Formats: sequence, C-alpha cells, structure tokens
Amino acid sequence: MASPHYLASAAGLAVFARGGNAIDAVLAANLSLGVVSPYFCGYGGDLFAIVWDGRAHGYLGSGRSAAGASIEQVREATGGDTMPWIGAHTVTVPGAVAGWFELLDRYGSMSFAEIARDAVRLARDGFALTEKAAELLEGSAALYADFPDWQAAYPSRSAGALVRQPALAETIELLGRDGPDAYYRGPIAEGIAAAVQRSGGALHPADLAMHHGEWVEPLRSPYRDVEICELPPPTQGVTALEILRILDGFSLPTDGVDRHHLLIEACKLALADRDTYVTDPAWMTVAPNDLLADEWIGDRRSRIDPRRASMPGTAVPQRGGTAYLCAADGDGLMVSLIQSNFLAFGSGVHVPEWGINLNNRGSSFTLDPEAANALAPGKRPMHTLIPALALRDGAPALVFGSMGGDAQAQIHPQLLARIVDDGEDLQRALDAPRWHVEPGRWTVQAEPTLGDDVLGGLEARGQRVRRTNVLDSRMGHAHAIAPGPHGYAVATDPRAEGAAAGL
Repeated sequence: MASPHYLASAAGLAVFARGGNAIDAVLAANLSLGVVSPYFCGYGGDLFAIVWDGRAHGYLGSGRSAAGASIEQVREATGGDTMPWIGAHTVTVPGAVAGWFELLDRYGSMSFAEIARDAVRLARDGFALTEKAAELLEGSAALYADFPDWQAAYPSRSAGALVRQPALAETIELLGRDGPDAYYRGPIAEGIAAAVQRSGGALHPADLAMHHGEWVEPLRSPYRDVEICELPPPTQGVTALEILRILDGFSLPTDGVDRHHLLIEACKLALADRDTYVTDPAWMTVAPNDLLADEWIGDRRSRIDPRRASMPGTAVPQRGGTAYLCAADGDGLMVSLIQSNFLAFGSGVHVPEWGINLNNRGSSFTLDPEAANALAPGKRPMHTLIPALALRDGAPALVFGSMGGDAQAQIHPQLLARIVDDGEDLQRALDAPRWHVEPGRWTVQAEPTLGDDVLGGLEARGQRVRRTNVLDSRMGHAHAIAPGPHGYAVATDPRAEGAAAGL
C-alpha cells in the first residue's frame, strides 16, 4: 500500500500483518492520516473511491450544502459576490465517515474498532511533528487567525513537538462503539451543527441526518492500450478523461517541448469545459458522456495549435489539500481512495469537544446564479477528488491518483504518458518533474527540473510559465500500484513524506 505519511502507511501495514485485506488496510491508513495529517484530510471531510473486486465499483462520498444555504445568505453575510475560501459558509456535510463504514461493511474483514487501533493511539498518546508538518501548521496559523478553536487545538507548531488530540481519540472510539449514527444522528452531529452555527453558518443536525453516499459505475474511456476508470460528477473525473481522449488522437511526442505543450493545451480545454458544465449531476445540463463523445472531442482537438498557446476562456481555480492512498492484497482486491478537507485544514471551523476540523468543500461553489456550480440548498459542489484505475484487457493494470486540487486531472495524463506511452516504471514516473495549469489565468506552474530548454520553449510558444521549487507539493502527492507476474509494484511520491509498504 502507499500513502502520503509514513505513520499512516505503517498503520495500514500493521492491519495487513494482522490478517486484514486491502480495504481494512487502506481505511486504517486513512483513519491515521486524519490524525497525523489534518492539513490534508480528516474526520470532517469527504471521501471517494474506486474498488476492484473482479469489476470496478465507484463510491461518491460527497456531502451536500445545508438545506438553508443560499447565494443571498452568503452575499449578505460576507458583503461580496465571491464565495469565501474558508469560514462557516463553506462547510458541507462531511461524507468521509459514512464512506469508511460503507466500504468496510461491503468489503472489510475487520471491525472499525480494530482498524482504528493505531489512529486512536496516535490521537491520544500523540506523535512528533515532522518538519513538513510543522511548516504547514505554522503557515496555516495566519489563515485561521480568526478561529480561536482551531488555534487552541494546535498550540505546538515546531518540528519535534508532540501533538495530542484527546477529543479526536474519543470521537474515533465512539465511532468504533456506535457506528456512523453517532456522527450523523447523535452527539457528534449536534456538535458539528452547533460549531457551524456559532460561526454564522446554516448547517443543521437534520442536514447530517439526511446524508448518504452513493455507489456508482465509474466513467470509462480508452487511452492507448488501456481503459481508464474515473468517477463521474460531481467529481472532475470526466475532465481527466476528456484530456486523455483529446491526447489519444495524437501521436505523443517524446519528452520535450512538443509533448508538454500538447498536454498543457489539452488540459486547458478540458478545464474550461469542467467549469462550464461539471457540478452535482442533478444540476448538469450536459451529460458527462457528451463531454467524451467523438464529435465533442474532435472539436477540442481541432482547437489545439501545436505552435501557439491558447487562452480558452474563464475558469475558476480550485485549491486543495488532499490525501490520496491505495492498497492491494493477495486476493486481487484493489482500492484507489482519496479523502480531503479541501484547502489546508478546511474551513477553520473546529469542533472542540470532538476534535474535528470541518471541511470547506463548499468554497468550490460560485455565487453566480447562472453558473452550473452555483450554490444551492442540498447541492454537492464540483469536486476535484479523483481516484483512478487503469484496466488492460479487462484486468487491473494500475491503481493511481494524486492530491492537488486543479492539478489532479492534469497529473493523471502526465503520469500515464510516462507509464503507458514511455513504459517507465512507477517510481521513475512519480519522481519525474511535473507542471500544472492554473485555470482562468492559464499560468503554467512548472518544476525547474523540466529543464530550461523545455520551459524556454514553452514560453516561446506563448505559455505563461512560472517556475516553482523542485519536487513542489503543488504538483501533487501521487501514489500507484501495478499488478505484476510476481506480485505488486508500488510507488510513492517524493513530494510527500509517505511510504510504500507491503508484506
């Protein structure tokens, strides 16, 4: 298995060692991630997964906005026409807890209490902050300056400091005893709603009681000799597939200016379509499969100028703080899972009696009532979270994914170009330099290790290139597992502090 934090990977490996399967292990890792990496995910976020058990199954664990939410309410409270990034108005019903139990009930071989053993220990006894964690905590302190409960929850922010979260430990133990009802219909629901309302939001216990996840058929699209499975809306899985369908009509050049220009242009076109059409499917006016139809894709391909950068129109940047993890076992059960609070620790609304940071997934909404992704009561926002699975001849060839907000749909084709087109091994593909395009501004954030010849060549074609740090976290934390004749190959991203582990 692979995850973005070594302690979480260790928790998953421990469950494998006790006889658990891939679902038990990946959930144990996720529960621990919510403790040791609250800046990526946690007990107040959402969850999405693709599971292979002989066929592909998708799970959408996306929460909805409050029944009392409205564009007018947010405009009046904020005095603006732009959806805030943080605060009570950005909180949607957390879907992760329900997702953990649904995955466990359908596929797991252990109880929640058994797989949560390490998460409880890490929350109650504490863990030492790494340098990366301390940097993220300190960097978030100013963002959440107006949220005293959050500030009180993380008084220690230096590397090596011991972080204890006793209230979160009680939450995890209560879930092990009473199941998801404690969260959605019991005392935790009441605490969540009260915290949001104290901060001016509209979430009510009844909103949590109405939550349900959804099992779905993944969207599928060919790319070269593989078939890629992505989740349907409200995720941007269709965007990743649109990029790949556009690219599948070209002979991909070798790793240089021509290749990266083509990839960037395909990403721009698909991201513009995402922000025009993709949202909660109940509000969509164009079906996801229409965005992948031959005529649609042919039109997008025709718009690419191999010598000149395009500016395809308006789009809304989606930031992100997310955890992607994957696992596979000896019986062939494989899972690609992603879980997030969204930006940093989420909304900043902290539930002190339960130690929960609430998500800000609602910040994806827009306050433009004519837009597809406009805020509305009981609506799921467009999600950047996209776990993925690749099939070859009907059998799994790869489970993969990445954190990264907007970058996620762009990282998938970059990885597949190296793994499928180039035949690169998994770790080299994850280690390779990456870039991502910022929607709207269409600036290309690029790691300098792509080389001055490539970056200069892109600039010569009109791309707005901005160089980042080497192995920059904004390029995502990707992980992957591939079945082979003698077991599994597994790789983890050097941009994270994770581990790839197995027995």
